[in-house]
Amino acid sequence: MNQQIIIASRNPVKIAAVRDGFSRTFPDVAFSFRGVELPSGVSDQPMSDAETRLGARNRAERAAADFPQADYWVGIEGGLHPDGDTFLALAWVCVLSAAGERGEARAGAFHIPPAVAALVRQGMELGDADDAVFGESNSKQKNGAVGLLTGNLIDRARFYEQGVILALIPLRNAALWKA
Repeated sequence: MNQQIIIASRNPVKIAAVRDGFSRTFPDVAFSFRGVELPSGVSDQPMSDAETRLGARNRAERAAADFPQADYWVGIEGGLHPDGDTFLALAWVCVLSAAGERGEARAGAFHIPPAVAALVRQGMELGDADDAVFGESNSKQKNGAVGLLTGNLIDRARFYEQGVILALIPLRNAALWKA
């Protein structure tokens, strides 16, 4: 029987990141994945590390409350954090398990270009600002800012996948957290 994972998003990028992160971390376990649209409880464009982390937590906790029959619940939130004249783009992942475990991790962070930062300061969400600057459409459900800026060496799914794997550390090594 597959272990059920609820992902607090229908974004295919986030679903792929969770699927790949869990499959790589637990290669001998069969999982089923379901994306559901749930609110983050934070701004549409989180503007700090703390707000982004809270968004991921809120999503995972809401998923657990709304879908208690699952085995795991995952919240992923992308956000920005002010850094001088620009912003760092970052993401937080929160994983909860039916056994009461919690894992949280932040994926890497990178600076966004000044033209994108200027649009964000004017009130645009990062994905929309990326689309405007790079002439893309709905890049946040594709390669995202990180893919656009790295020539797809790292796309948004791989960026989030790192956070998923890191958030699974306490679940993968549960005995070390029960000291």
